[in-house]
Formats: sequence, C-alpha cells, structure tokens
Amino acid sequence: MKLIPTRIPDVVIIEPAVFGDDRGWFMESFNQHRFNTELAKLGLPAARPFVQDNHSCSKKGVLRGLHYQLPPSAQGKLVRVVQGAAFDVAVDIRRGSPTFGQWAGVELSPQNNRQLWVPEGFAHGFVALTDDTHFLYKTTDVYAKDCERAIVWNDPDIGIDWPLGGESPNLAPKDAQAPRLKDADYF
Repeated sequence: MKLIPTRIPDVVIIEPAVFGDDRGWFMESFNQHRFNTELAKLGLPAARPFVQDNHSCSKKGVLRGLHYQLPPSAQGKLVRVVQGAAFDVAVDIRRGSPTFGQWAGVELSPQNNRQLWVPEGFAHGFVALTDDTHFLYKTTDVYAKDCERAIVWNDPDIGIDWPLGGESPNLAPKDAQAPRLKDADYF
C-alpha cells in the first residue's frame, strides 16, 4: 500500500499493491493496521474504525455532493470506484485550517485501483465520468440525517475544476440548492 499526499496534506491517495499473472489479479483493498501505519508515517492521525460501507451507481454526468456530516456524527470516508470512473473531490471545511476552502481531486477507476482518504472535517463529492459507475466507500460513522449538510458543487469561492466537458451535471435537487461555503455550517 502506497499513500500519496495531495495538495491538502490530510487528504491522501491510496495505491494498493496489485499482484497479477495470466490467471488474473489480487489486491488487498483494505487493511486497518497497514492503513493507520502508513498514515502515521505521513504524520497523520489514525482513522477511526470504519462502521458503514456504502455503494452507489451513477450515470455519466451525475454529480453527487459536496456532502458532509457535522459532529457528533462526522464521517471520514475511504472511497474507491470498482466499475466505470469518477472524479473525486475533498474540500477542507475545518475552520482555522491553513487549507480551509481548498480542494483536492483525483480520478478513481478500476484501472488505476486508486482510493481516496477523506478525513472528518472535509466535504466530499464526485462526478461519474462513465455510465454505470460503481462507487464504494467506507465511513467512520453511520449516516445521521440531523448532522448531514451540503455545499453547492460550483461554489466560486472553492473553484473546483470539475471535468464536465462543458456539460451541466445531473444533480439531486438538494445538491443543486445547497448553500455556498460562506453560508454553510462547517467544522
């Protein structure tokens, strides 16, 4: 397992070791001890144990996010794509952080086997780059409707460079109507 820091040091790309031969391939998609050991090598805190797994399927152009949960049910997320491709984004919403309001993004696909660690204190979103994109993520807390919040995907103060090719994304009504960061509840 290789951890690669993004431009926001707390958000890291994970590249698992993949072992292949003429029969196919094998990879360990998650190992809590190894993950926390590698985070520590980067000077980052260990993740709380994961308590919930989620799986979504999206058509090309569907944009989900930017979502997060406030304490006491804040969620860290370990995300990956097992079919299709997605551009995945984390936005720092920790008041007082030197990277507050900044974003980091990466393409996730089964071809690159990359995962993204989005710690608590970050809003998260992705856009499906192909039809039938299957997105899996582990969370460090369960879904809690009362703690759920969102920030609008195209907030000009954040300036995410979504790879939409000039097209408008397909959004859920709650995501289209989400507030800008300056008007949102955040950490």
